[in-house]
Amino acid sequence: MQGSDEDAAAVTRAATFSLIVYEPDGTQQVLASLGFYTGPIDGIAGPRTKAAIKAAQKAYGMDVTGKSDDQLIEKLQAEFVKAKAEDKLTSENKTAAINYSPDSEGITADEIASSNPCRIITLCPILGEDTGVKAQVSAYCPINKQSNNTLVCCEYITLSGTAEALERIGGIIAELAIADLPKFVWWKATPAPEHPLFKRLVSSSDTVIFDSSSFVHPEADLKTLAALLKEDTTLADINWRRLAPWQELAAAAFDPPERRSEIYEVDKVTIDYELGNQSQALMYLGWLASRLNWTPVEYQYEGGDYDIRKVKFTDDKQRNIKAELAGIPTADWGDIPGDLISLRLSSTNLDADCCKELCSSTTGCMRMEAGGGAQSCYIEQVTSVSDQKTEELLGQQLQRWGREMLYEESMAIASEILKLAK
Repeated sequence: MQGSDEDAAAVTRAATFSLIVYEPDGTQQVLASLGFYTGPIDGIAGPRTKAAIKAAQKAYGMDVTGKSDDQLIEKLQAEFVKAKAEDKLTSENKTAAINYSPDSEGITADEIASSNPCRIITLCPILGEDTGVKAQVSAYCPINKQSNNTLVCCEYITLSGTAEALERIGGIIAELAIADLPKFVWWKATPAPEHPLFKRLVSSSDTVIFDSSSFVHPEADLKTLAALLKEDTTLADINWRRLAPWQELAAAAFDPPERRSEIYEVDKVTIDYELGNQSQALMYLGWLASRLNWTPVEYQYEGGDYDIRKVKFTDDKQRNIKAELAGIPTADWGDIPGDLISLRLSSTNLDADCCKELCSSTTGCMRMEAGGGAQSCYIEQVTSVSDQKTEELLGQQLQRWGREMLYEESMAIASEILKLAK
């Protein structure tokens, strides 16, 4: 029996934006996780990548060719799983480890496709032989849980090949994006302003999206982002969005009229984060300094078990403000490298009513409390958004485009801090 029109699911296919995803195959991440590679995660088979491949091949008794192949990838994956199970990865390698999964199938677009029809073009650079570019075209129509009568469909184009091969067809990639609609680039790698393909994609996009939690060398990569912002490149950072609850609660603490002036008494800041990636801590400090007109004057790296970093500021009244960033070793790996754990705002003026502590869990402020202090503190637990999937945060980001001035102002201060590093 032929169904009625009411029973038939309507299909929405008119795209609302194009999303170009640059996603390296994971070889560099696992090489970094195992200690063979210390360079940028960019999908480019440069000298350091080839040297790392040779080192891995030699360590595992393979023919030393400097070229990635299926045999090497399988061995690296097996060694990665073994090292992770035995907890033999150092804190320096865990950022790369968290962002790599042998079972990863690339971008999961359910959250995007279920709300917006779009065209997703995924670029998959590989480190193997240059045999040209392979293309796969498909459509994806996830079931809309909110409506049984509507299917929202996305068009998928996947292109795989070496970085050099993808660059050769760079003009075609730009043409695949739908004209006259917003164009986003999700660069799931280290920012690469000198990479020809990166330049091409940036020039033809409305917004370039990063996730700084995946940066293996956060300080260098954050400085690169700040330099791109100065060149009027429109950027977004998914990791910045994870700071929202910390920003909102800190601001709310000084919102009551009787406490508004107390914020200007703050001259001591302590930020604890999960050891391995200091991006969130630096961006949060940049945000705080940008709101209170603090100027960074000194940045000192002390290291140690907590990877201590100390920053000094002055304000418009020539007061000195001191901040400490501490990476806390954690037994369990979080889903997001470098998530904030706790924050303390206080003052050397013991009569000031400005002490505020924020913690991500009931034990998050233990180190803060162990430090003591004569001031009574307002303590509040943060309900973090970090447990949300990256795709959910990405889906929210795709609902907006254009410059985000608060992010840019915060990054400008973070960049000034990093320039002071000795």
